[in-house]
Amino acid sequence: MGRLVITHSTYLEGLIPLLKRLVQDPSIDTITPAVIARVKGRSPELRLRVSTPITGGWKLVARRGTSAQEVFVVTGLNADALEDRIDRALSRSARKG
Repeated sequence: MGRLVITHSTYLEGLIPLLKRLVQDPSIDTITPAVIARVKGRSPELRLRVSTPITGGWKLVARRGTSAQEVFVVTGLNADALEDRIDRALSRSARKG
């Protein structure tokens, strides 16, 4: 199981429970939520998508409402495999909620 870095920061509603499910995947080493910002578009529900490759992993963008938050994932997975893991974690949260 990987590590989820929780700092004294603000997070999008529902993001931390989603990341806790995602970090249980043995292929994921570390997840670090980062900068949160206002955006023009509106996303009625929480979305998480792979954005940019970084050294050792990927930058993700989480969207909810008019806010977006960067999330850094250290993993050896490729973008498609990571998207698949994210989709599974999102579908589990939809079934619970």
